[in-house]
Amino acid sequence: MDINETIKTQLADNPVILYMKGSPQAPQCGFSAKTSQALMACGERFAFVNILDNQELREGLKVYSSWPTYPQLYVNSELVGGCDIIMEMAENGELAKLVKAATKQAEA
Repeated sequence: MDINETIKTQLADNPVILYMKGSPQAPQCGFSAKTSQALMACGERFAFVNILDNQELREGLKVYSSWPTYPQLYVNSELVGGCDIIMEMAENGELAKLVKAATKQAEA
């Protein structure tokens, strides 16, 4: 399976997925820490992938998304954005609505 197929499978299998450096419990950069904390505050389950564990994925996802930095949040297979966008959405309540809707839709 090539890297684009791997990414498409991960996105299809997870309504909310965060590509980050490290894990939510042990983030490896401040931006990943902030983003994962904002997601955890939504109170819904989400998947994550530590891009530091897979160099091919780390480089391939930048091309796939046309987004050069991490973290990258996807909801329903669509790129939402990185840390700044996620923090803004968390502050105005959009993030929780988006994540809850995606999670509820996946459970239906």
